[in-house]
Amino acid sequence: MSGVALVGYFTVFGALAVGLVFGALLLGKLFRPDNPTPIKKETYECGEPSVGSADIQFDIRFYVMALVFLIFDVEVALFFPWATVFGKATHVASISVDSASRRERLAELGITEATLPPLSGPKRPATLSNGISVGQQAAGPTGLPPVEELSAWGRRLATLALCDILVFFGVLMVGFAYVWCRGDLTWVRAVPHRA
Repeated sequence: MSGVALVGYFTVFGALAVGLVFGALLLGKLFRPDNPTPIKKETYECGEPSVGSADIQFDIRFYVMALVFLIFDVEVALFFPWATVFGKATHVASISVDSASRRERLAELGITEATLPPLSGPKRPATLSNGISVGQQAAGPTGLPPVEELSAWGRRLATLALCDILVFFGVLMVGFAYVWCRGDLTWVRAVPHRA
């Protein structure tokens, strides 16, 4: 695809997005009823009625909750790329997958023949559920190793990905325990009793 066509697509889709947003706002302005009352104009924030002027300091609990939410929300977003790699690795590890699909998943993971050194250690033939041995297949015309070796590499990659996410999740849980023990998740904190 040429650069001019790419810029054209971005321009068309950008104009369409801006047009849809402003079109919806314009339609709302034209068709919604406009009957302001003093109650509708009153400031309302997160379930707490406004008290006093707007120059008072905002309650710090809102900031703490927002920061804790953002930290854990962004961390959870990092689970999605891991799930993609783990799913493709388990697909490669499955013995019943055909070689075309396996090659496609390996290419999506960025694995080529050069990045797959031969496995060391004893090899045992793998069998499908119907009893057919697939461990003795030779490398195909693509130069990829036999099915058994590719499955072993898929299992290794899936195991590595699982250990990686368990460490990541453990660090996330340590942070959650720290926030919990500090009392930042408690909305109403107990006031210490004075002697």
